[in-house]
Amino acid sequence: MNIFASFSICIEEKGAIVIVSTETIELNGHLFTAVTVHLPKTTLLTISNERGYIMCGALDVGLLNQKLSDRKIIAGRAVGVRTIEELLKAPLESVTYEAETCGIVKGMTGEEALLKML
Repeated sequence: MNIFASFSICIEEKGAIVIVSTETIELNGHLFTAVTVHLPKTTLLTISNERGYIMCGALDVGLLNQKLSDRKIIAGRAVGVRTIEELLKAPLESVTYEAETCGIVKGMTGEEALLKML
């Protein structure tokens, strides 16, 4: 993984601090956007391109499959990850039905799934 650009913003409002970071990363010559949102007691992680994304355990794959199925969202969820690097290496715990049509399956690493989203 190569990082091409990185940007962070720190927002403080009413005593709460939220830090949002974005990075452009390269996987096998293809660019993806990684976003990290540091919240109190948790961190949200996502890596995406124009076709789909993978995300940390906060992603509700059931909602995407049931209530939003008409949107045909390509997405995968990895649990127990705390960094972008861990999200890339972790096995996906669940994937959307549309992701399955692209060959993305449960147990595949985040990086493998992203490369199938090309």
